[in-house]
Amino acid sequence: MSVNNKAFAALMAHQRQTEALSMVAERLGWDQETMMPRGAAEQRGEEMAAMEGVLHARRTDPRIGEWLEVAEAPDAAGQAALRLIRRSYARAQKVPGDLAEALARLTSTAQGVWAEARARDDVPGFLPTLAEVIALRRREAECLAEGGDLYDALMDDYEPGATAATIGAMFDRMRPRLVALREAVLGATYQPKALTGNFQTETQLRLARDLASAFGYDWSRGRMDLAVHPFSSGGWNDSRITTRVVESEPFNCFYSTIHEVGHSSYELGIDPDYALTPLGHGVSMGVHESQSRIYENQMGRGRAFTGWMFGEMRARFGDLSVDSPEGFYHAVNRVQPGFIRTEADEVHYNLHIMMRFDLERALVRGDLAVGDLEAAWNDRFKADFGAVVDRPSNGMLQDVHWSCGLFGYFPTYTLGNVYAGCLWKSLTAAVPGLEAGLAAGDATAATGWLRENLQRQGGLREPAATIQAACGFAPDEGPLLDYLEAKFRDIYAI
Repeated sequence: MSVNNKAFAALMAHQRQTEALSMVAERLGWDQETMMPRGAAEQRGEEMAAMEGVLHARRTDPRIGEWLEVAEAPDAAGQAALRLIRRSYARAQKVPGDLAEALARLTSTAQGVWAEARARDDVPGFLPTLAEVIALRRREAECLAEGGDLYDALMDDYEPGATAATIGAMFDRMRPRLVALREAVLGATYQPKALTGNFQTETQLRLARDLASAFGYDWSRGRMDLAVHPFSSGGWNDSRITTRVVESEPFNCFYSTIHEVGHSSYELGIDPDYALTPLGHGVSMGVHESQSRIYENQMGRGRAFTGWMFGEMRARFGDLSVDSPEGFYHAVNRVQPGFIRTEADEVHYNLHIMMRFDLERALVRGDLAVGDLEAAWNDRFKADFGAVVDRPSNGMLQDVHWSCGLFGYFPTYTLGNVYAGCLWKSLTAAVPGLEAGLAAGDATAATGWLRENLQRQGGLREPAATIQAACGFAPDEGPLLDYLEAKFRDIYAI
């Protein structure tokens, strides 16, 4: 074996252990949100800090630089792995180890502080912790940006290559059409009837499991648990999902489940040859969200699948307040300006993200003080949605992201919707019999196309190139907006 090949082998062996340890750290995070006793929060913070210290040391090991100088990849996958390792190594070297540990410790304990504050609608109880999180993330951004835009530096963790300027410009193009559609829908003569009633928790969870199975979730490599804020965790042969239950709002549980199945299916669908390498993960959060959103919305909220779902709900819950598959489809897609992002309809959802994008960018850049965040949120919500926030858990305390330090993450939700719009356009053109399968509660044709054309690739290509390779055209917001206008003008007869 040549020196160059030996360097590549040594580098990949080092990376394999780093990836495995990273999965252990991720499992600690999963446990914290699902199983961990409340009293263990401080201990878990120390455990997460210790793991981050080990991982940071491995990611900045000087030998990585030496190996990268001479390593020779044997194929395209190896070249992509080298590209990703170079990027990770360059970023990790800029952040001091003690700062990385401090962030891991604080964001672990901050999640518990947020959860308790949310339960009590206690903004003052959360703000000091949030201020600490923002201060540390700003320090990290200053290390990474090296004089550039702080928010761009943070966003690069979640969507490499994206900038606040490009995302902001896309939002500016999208907003007029979204607002016009919302106004047309809310002003329409016909307004769908809502699904009402009480839906027992255990029955909801049994149906949620069946919905996950309908979308191809591999129960031999996954499990479903309850969490305050639904999420998925893991990859390769262990990717888990969570959901939540409100007995008066079953769609909350069902569509959270389908959404997280989209995330997990991406991770479980990656080529197993990429396991424990930099290619063995979803390439970006925008691409990740494209999978969760296309599962949840284009497939899960479509007329064909909701027709099957209507029959399943009647079989399990008895007569419903809506009495036909078409009425059920309309109820699933009912447009209302609600407070909660995760429960928002497709028309309003991206407006929630645009609001958060502006607020968190102002926080990171120092244009908005933490103490003024609640008032800024409430003012912006009133301006954008025409409603007064009634309590903090319906306002600035509703999302877990800021307590976790995930500044720069929110815009990837809308980017994921944009990617999903592009994928849906190509998928529907490429897959005959798609609607018939969904109408029978079988998403295999759609999920199979996504697995072969996108999910298997993992991190092989850059994010936009991943979407372009799957769709055959460069991604843009047009297909999403066209899909939304066609769907909701049809439902609302406008």
